[in-house]
Amino acid sequence: MDFRPQTWIPPKSPGLQGVYAPNDRLAAAELWGVDGKGPEDVVVGPDDWAVTGLEDGRMMRLSPDGMSAETFAETGGRPLGVELYGADFLVCDADRGLLVVTPAGEVVTLCDADGDVRFAITNNAAVGADETVYFSVSSLRWSLATYKLDLLEQSATGRLYRRNPDGTLDLLADGLCFANGVALAPDESFVLVAETGRYRIQRVWLTGERAGTVDVWLENLPGFPDNLTCDGEIIWCAFPRPRDPVLDATYPRPWARKLIARLPDSLQPKPSRHGFVVGYDLEGRVVHNLQDTTGRVAVTTSARRHGDRLYVGSLSAPHVAVLTL
Repeated sequence: MDFRPQTWIPPKSPGLQGVYAPNDRLAAAELWGVDGKGPEDVVVGPDDWAVTGLEDGRMMRLSPDGMSAETFAETGGRPLGVELYGADFLVCDADRGLLVVTPAGEVVTLCDADGDVRFAITNNAAVGADETVYFSVSSLRWSLATYKLDLLEQSATGRLYRRNPDGTLDLLADGLCFANGVALAPDESFVLVAETGRYRIQRVWLTGERAGTVDVWLENLPGFPDNLTCDGEIIWCAFPRPRDPVLDATYPRPWARKLIARLPDSLQPKPSRHGFVVGYDLEGRVVHNLQDTTGRVAVTTSARRHGDRLYVGSLSAPHVAVLTL
């Protein structure tokens, strides 16, 4: 597919200062091996076993003490976001779409397209009380294997969908630059979606006078926002890396991004090994700033609190990081 970079002028980065000042609180996390790589998202079931998906398509169960990891299913694609879905697990598989995976290992596809528009990267989701599913499709042009080109191109084909209990789909927002993490407000009055390529989190109102409208919940973030989760009090946002001033400088210059896109993968921009997780209250104020400048916990793509533990996923690490809060 032709690479067609769009001109975008990013806001000046706030940098890692003030409420985002660097620290190494995240470096204290335990590292739970997953017998593979890339536990991008983590959910914890009522039995306290953690569930995650790996880059080779396996779904893994991790014991409550972190001492064992076992395969219980294979999606045949690349599982990303994972949520509880009744007694089963809802899995956003980048390649295969929105799936249901049972504890016994059965895999059922809920949807992988909107009519004749096939999802290129099904990414993250949140589930309502009636099992309505809100989920993101990051791109309609680029696959997960070439996701960097979507961020470079700024073509903004990402979408946020609602899958109703009867199986119908509603398009809630489009024109998003790499739609990513999804979190539902505790009262289900709004749903948030991270727009990774624009350093912001958008809000879609679901109830009240503003129902159906979209506004910006947080903007000009200090990193690339990835998965979102809501634990009832806090919206957790994981950043795989802080902002890159060199990359920001190329956005107003499409020609520069064309040069980058032609580089071999070994010379493409790589995520810095800087773990970064932030907890916001429901008004968007920072209440937790957890970082690891040492690189021990890095490429942080998700954070989910269960009890007094925070489970942190990664796109490429061989472990889940578990921090006692």
